[in-house]
Amino acid sequence: MPTITRPHHMGIQVADLERSLAFYRDILGFEVVFQWNPQAEYIRTIVGYPDADIHAAVLRMPADTGVFLEILEYRNVEKTPVDTRTANPGTAHLAFFTDDCDALYEELVAKGVRSVNPPVTPTIGPNTGGRAVYMIDPDGIRVEFITSKQAFDGTPNE
Repeated sequence: MPTITRPHHMGIQVADLERSLAFYRDILGFEVVFQWNPQAEYIRTIVGYPDADIHAAVLRMPADTGVFLEILEYRNVEKTPVDTRTANPGTAHLAFFTDDCDALYEELVAKGVRSVNPPVTPTIGPNTGGRAVYMIDPDGIRVEFITSKQAFDGTPNE
């Protein structure tokens, strides 16, 4: 079987590109690498919308992890808002380490960002004893911030 070698980017679909840029760039501090309106048949083919007018931005995450966030607004296609609560199949969340979950939470709330909950202390797993919170982006996508006392290697330590 061929090998997956490294991450490239994660992409999210949004209702309003400029509103999402205001969140990810202006509030979270992501850097816009480029913004475009790609007009290429292969893009419309790969996403499955032959008539789509896609407006997109690619952002570099803070601390330059080498993984990018792509924000896509599809225009000229029928769209249906989804229930983005995390228990619903087909939804996803983004997760980022932070050096101070509580301070980041307070700063984001002061800027009007909604949250699912205030920060909590994980009691099991790789983030035991750290802090974690789910914030909510303008489209309802959950953005998790984690402060961990140990490096995450994907192995639970219950």
